This record gives sequence, C-alpha cells and structure tokens, in this order.
Amino acid sequence: MIATLNGVVSEKLADMVVLDVHGAGYGLQVTNEDFGRLPTGGQAKLYVHEHVREQAYDLFGFVQLDTKKLFEQLLGVKNVGPKVALAVLDIGTAPAVRGAIAAGDVKLLQSAKGVGKRAAEQMVVELRDKVGLAASDAAEGIATRPGINTGDEAIEALISLGYSPQDATAALQEIDANLPTEERIKLALKQR
Repeated sequence: MIATLNGVVSEKLADMVVLDVHGAGYGLQVTNEDFGRLPTGGQAKLYVHEHVREQAYDLFGFVQLDTKKLFEQLLGVKNVGPKVALAVLDIGTAPAVRGAIAAGDVKLLQSAKGVGKRAAEQMVVELRDKVGLAASDAAEGIATRPGINTGDEAIEALISLGYSPQDATAALQEIDANLPTEERIKLALKQR
C-alpha cells in the first residue's frame, strides 16, 4: 500500500499531476485546490489513496492528510465513488466541505459535478456526525409549536435538509421511534 509519495511535480495534465519519485512518474488525481498549489518543478509530498478496480488502478493525491481523510469518508457513502468524492472536495476547502455536511447544506453539496439532491442528502445523513464538527442546531430559532418535537435528532436532521418542522414531523410519524436515528432519517427520505 502506498501511503505517501515524495518527489518533484514533473507535469501537470488536465486532470492530474505527475510526481517524479526517483525516476518513476506517478500520475495522481488531485483536487483543484491542490492542483493550483503544486508548481511544476517543485518538490511535493502527497498523501495517497489507492483505488483499485478490475480494469483500473487509480491514485489520488492530497497535500493535506485531513483532506485525504475527508475523501475516504466520502467514499464510504453509498453510491459515492472517487470521481464524485473528488468533485465534492472541489467545491471548497476541506473545512468548508465539512461545514456544509455538518450544517446540512444540500444545495452547496449539489453544486459539485455529478452530485444530485439524493446523493447530497445521503452524504449529510451518513456523515453529519462523523465529519468532526458539531452539527448546527437546525431547530434553533424555530418557535416551539405544539406537536413538534424539535429535540428529536431525526426531525432536526430533516429540517436541516429543507423540510419544514411540520413536514419533518409528518414524515417520521409512521416510522418506529425506537429505530436508530439514522435509519429513521433514511426511511423518511425514501418517502419523499
């Protein structure tokens, strides 16, 4: 397994950089941010993620370890492959992407190439508590209304995904409240 590569950026192609490591050129796909910060002819150390498939062996390089970790978290989301994960990282810095996920900013995530509403919602549902930031309190500022339990994490998550408090409550009404929060959210999203 390749964990890091240290060498000279010998070429910058349309969608990758070539890192020359003692005469061997490694083609690494990088984020737009890293592409801009890696000068041709400059020394670089990249954290590497290897993606092996039947007919391909792709290397993804990251200047910062934190960005690589976020990339791998995105890969853990259902139906998110390396191209989509890289596209999500291209919408901003790793902290900005983490913030968007934690805040449930589906619209920002959808701005990534190849990411639809469902995929963006899935990223929020699966990664919200894993991105290392405290999720924003989506129910904050919503006046307490009879019949709406804004203390319910599933309701808060649905509100952050754009549901009104009433719609979030209605979506979860038929779903067993004893199920794990993540499962309740997934079932509610399937009803939409």
